[in-house]
Amino acid sequence: MSAGASRGGSVPCRVVVCRDCRCGSRKVTGVDHAEQTARLARDAPVRITGCLDVCDQANVIVVQPSAEGRAAGGRPVWLGLVNDSAATEDVAAWVRAGGPGLAALPDILDLYVFTPRRRTRTPRGV
Repeated sequence: MSAGASRGGSVPCRVVVCRDCRCGSRKVTGVDHAEQTARLARDAPVRITGCLDVCDQANVIVVQPSAEGRAAGGRPVWLGLVNDSAATEDVAAWVRAGGPGLAALPDILDLYVFTPRRRTRTPRGV
């Protein structure tokens, strides 16, 4: 199944890949960042983003549900420390199966799931 196709012809889930700061740079060695992104793009649309402000979790991938997945209760899933090809393949397989809301998160990916901290804002005038 290509990135443009999905179950029932609907738009597939989307993958956001952080490629700024520590993610996707020489700071995380031993990872072919371009290949990781290309691998994910074979199964879903991939958007490259700047820093997501969770550098301690590099490499960060966020899997966003499709419209069908969101209607079924799926929410974005943040995955951190995705630093080897086996982990990338596990993400790609879940995306192919439908991702958030449509396919159960594989047990192996539980090791990578994290909840991003909320950015704290300094009140104006302080």
